[in-house]
Amino acid sequence: MDERRLLRLDVPREEALARATALVNDAWRSFDRARPSEPPLDERVARLLDLGLPEQASPALEVLDDAAMVLDRSIAQPRPRYFAFVGSSGLEIGVMADLLAHCFDVNLATWAAAATQVERQAVQWAAAFVGYPAEAGSFTSGGTVSNVTALAAARERAIPGARRVGLAGHRGVVYCSADVHYSIRRAAELLGIGGENVRALPIDADRRLRPDALAVAVDDDRRAGISPVAVVATAGTTLTGAVDPIDAIADVCADRGVWLHVDGAYGLPAVAAPSTAALFAGLARADSVTLDAHKWLFLPKACSVLLVRRREDLRAALAHEEAYLLHERGDHHMVDITLEYSRPFRALKLWLAFRAHGAEAFREAIERNLGQARLLLAEIESRPGVELVGPPPPLSIVPFRHAPPGVADLDAHNARLVRALQEDGRVWIAPATIDGAVCLRPCIVNFRTSDDDVRALVEVTCEVGERLASS
Repeated sequence: MDERRLLRLDVPREEALARATALVNDAWRSFDRARPSEPPLDERVARLLDLGLPEQASPALEVLDDAAMVLDRSIAQPRPRYFAFVGSSGLEIGVMADLLAHCFDVNLATWAAAATQVERQAVQWAAAFVGYPAEAGSFTSGGTVSNVTALAAARERAIPGARRVGLAGHRGVVYCSADVHYSIRRAAELLGIGGENVRALPIDADRRLRPDALAVAVDDDRRAGISPVAVVATAGTTLTGAVDPIDAIADVCADRGVWLHVDGAYGLPAVAAPSTAALFAGLARADSVTLDAHKWLFLPKACSVLLVRRREDLRAALAHEEAYLLHERGDHHMVDITLEYSRPFRALKLWLAFRAHGAEAFREAIERNLGQARLLLAEIESRPGVELVGPPPPLSIVPFRHAPPGVADLDAHNARLVRALQEDGRVWIAPATIDGAVCLRPCIVNFRTSDDDVRALVEVTCEVGERLASS
């Protein structure tokens, strides 16, 4: 084989890139409008899935077309009627940023010249957008890694030396609301704190962590010789979008010298929206903050941001010196404040997005989603046979269920309804259980979603639900 042809495409690079560009453009056009159903996994997909390890090359244009076909038959979160979970929107400039970043394949673990400086700048832009006085921060693969990193720093401050010798007989505790994201328990498990030492404390009528219950729990543990590691306040719970009373929780933490981490992976960008900014009072008092730009800043995955008040807290928990990773340029290695060694240039997505669109456009898009959540609530309240589940929504998650007269088991009915809606394909929704009630849990975090898409969610739900109820 001609070594010059090894791992080269069978067509000119320009032709392959043109085909890929056309496929992306087709996808973007399809995201601009809702489609009537999800396409089936047909024989073409089945044939691809039956392939064994390819030993010989296939035409590059053919495999690109196959990839686009597979993706078109996948559940794509950028579609305007994707309401399940807390999705990504796949902002176009973010897709192009990923292309450029992966082309140059910069590694942000060590000093990477201009890319290192851009990441630091993007960290400060993210902090400015949410109004948090960050001294340092980093881009990670998601809220789970951001939360683990923050709690690693909190553990080292609460139990110095834990990173080297373990907890050494110390029992540490993390405090949070009963609706906290599972990543907090996972972080406690990975950090040796233990899942059973995550205190899921009582919530109020609005499903927010109660500061009085927190104060009692911390004081009781201290008297018992247990070390409080951190309090996690959630700025937008995954279940209902509840925002814990950060300022009152910060009072409890300040009085007792306990680390306060705010998990704002989903909801924190709403601090920039005028209608919801007051919900986040006290944010600037936190020791660390997490937000996922691939959620409500509309960027493609993965692009989470961890912000900390003091850079030294991350260095104390993570920095080290190795023979193959010398600090020849001083304090420039991001690996000293992050978990990852192979770090893609995730920050480029946020940096380009703010430059291309401006922060004000993001504020407006978030406010628009919040208005659509209020529209969804009004649609629910105006229609017979559907009902809100839980308290009025503070952000953009609006849980509801179909409750037609004569249906004895509403939980079973709504579980069937979710499956039927997914098979129908006009909207995509996921179920949830709130205080034992099975419901639909739409979340509106897509800049492409229109008011008509929101109305369609309720209309299709009622149509399919009534058909199930009468069958």
